[in-house]
Amino acid sequence: MDPELNNSAPMEQFDDKKQQENDVVESTQNPEPIDYSTLSMAELLTEFETLIEAEDKTEMHKNADIIKSCFYKLLRKDQPVENGESQAAAQVQESPEETAFKQLYARYKVLRADLLRSIEQQKERNLEEKLAIIDSIKELLEKQEDINHTFPEFRSLQLHWKEVGPVPITRTKDIWETYQHYVEKFYDYVKINKELRDLDFKRNLEIKEQLCEKAAALVDEPNVVSAFHKLQKLHDEWRETGPIARELREPMWERFKLSTTAINKKHQEYFEEQKKHQRENLESKTELCEKAEKIVGLIDNDEINWNKRARELETLQKEWRTIGFATKKENQKVYDRFRAACDKFYGEKREFYAKFKQEMQENLALKTALCEQAEAVNMSDDWRRTTDQLIHFQKQWKEIGPVPRKQAETIWKRFRSACDVFFTRKADHFSKMESSFEDNLAKKETIMAQLEAFDPSSVKDLQSALRDFQASWNQIGFVPIKDKDTVQSKYKNLINKHFGHLNPGFSEKRGNIRQGKRRISESHSEHDKLIQRFRQLESEITVWENNMGFFAKSKNADKIIADTCKKIEEAKSELKELEVKIKQIENNE
Repeated sequence: MDPELNNSAPMEQFDDKKQQENDVVESTQNPEPIDYSTLSMAELLTEFETLIEAEDKTEMHKNADIIKSCFYKLLRKDQPVENGESQAAAQVQESPEETAFKQLYARYKVLRADLLRSIEQQKERNLEEKLAIIDSIKELLEKQEDINHTFPEFRSLQLHWKEVGPVPITRTKDIWETYQHYVEKFYDYVKINKELRDLDFKRNLEIKEQLCEKAAALVDEPNVVSAFHKLQKLHDEWRETGPIARELREPMWERFKLSTTAINKKHQEYFEEQKKHQRENLESKTELCEKAEKIVGLIDNDEINWNKRARELETLQKEWRTIGFATKKENQKVYDRFRAACDKFYGEKREFYAKFKQEMQENLALKTALCEQAEAVNMSDDWRRTTDQLIHFQKQWKEIGPVPRKQAETIWKRFRSACDVFFTRKADHFSKMESSFEDNLAKKETIMAQLEAFDPSSVKDLQSALRDFQASWNQIGFVPIKDKDTVQSKYKNLINKHFGHLNPGFSEKRGNIRQGKRRISESHSEHDKLIQRFRQLESEITVWENNMGFFAKSKNADKIIADTCKKIEEAKSELKELEVKIKQIENNE
């Protein structure tokens, strides 16, 4: 058998599915290919849909995988990684663009399957047609016509053979060997003249030399897959080209096969390397699955930090997108496993925050009620009782959990404002009391100035004049505690000085009066001290209670509030003791 016929089988290395795909590729011609890498996701979707809707379905396969690769590259790049579920869940869950693409791709797979079925049916028809051509060549062998009539018909059958498309791959070698056999037999049987035969051999030799050159050029092509597909086309052309001189057939075939072997080797090495990377990717993705499942395992922990774990899961998703495809058999399985873990986490997270949202609404209702209660009492003049009420409301506020973020600031300002209204009024009240003390001090200083300038000889009834001074002095209220002793001492010296001008008998009587006055004065002095301390404590309590509203948002608020509450309680206890002492002094007078 001719070596060409025996060695025409290198195409058997391509499986049937690859052959089907290549048939689709071979049947396409796009004079102006589109650079899909420059398009956006929306543009890719449009182009993909255009391919699917086109009448010529053969364009689909040529570009579908390229579009798919470009689309998912953009999808991985455009997906943001942010905190919160709105972006974290979307990184594994489908975006609208991805959903649209998957729908288009599903349509493409159906149409492609239909196209492949159509191609196979066409191959069956091609097989029948080529069998008919072989039968026609057989008939030529039985004719006794002149070579001038037979050879043109034979040439026409050869051209027709080339025009007929591929046949089922299982019959490719068989039908080719049968055809080649009868072609050779025709040449031998009809004994065409040497000149015509040599001319045909020469033309075929030129074609096969060109094919050898093209194959040799493909060895150095950087794109191994592209070179492999182009080699398939060269093999098809080789098979369709007629024979050459017998002595050149084997060397020419060995030359062509040398390039074929080199390209096949590079193609095999390329895919072995791809498989290696895919296995490594599978290991990396499996590890990410385990980490994601570990995070999911923490869900049952009541103290789980959802935001922290979500960020950890987002990091895993980010890393996932940097890893290429796993092995074809395991890629979908490992993706489904990872996605199941992510879906589980985000599902539980959504459920948690749904409950949390409900609780915040309930908290909002409770805090609104506290605002209403505070607003109802903040105009009261019962300073002590209302202060206790507002402090109680503040404690309740602190114990209530958070409210929705949109209402948090508003409801806090409302409550704060309600408390501030009362404590501002209370502070103004006691501030006015302090102001009256200063006025009293001024009045007493005026009386002391009058006593200093008083001339006893200028009045007829000295005793009556001095009593008028005393009456005016006693009508004036309290002075600031820091000035009390000084003012009182100065007044006593001045008034006693003038009483010394009275007669001795009166002086003795004055002495008794003075002694009585001293006791009263001492009583008054103790009373004044107690009153001053009482008012001081009330003022301090007011300040502490007013500051309580500010502590809620400060750092270490719990400790500060606890210390302040302790001070307030101690001050209130002292107030009660002071109140008892003051009443005892007033009752004795």
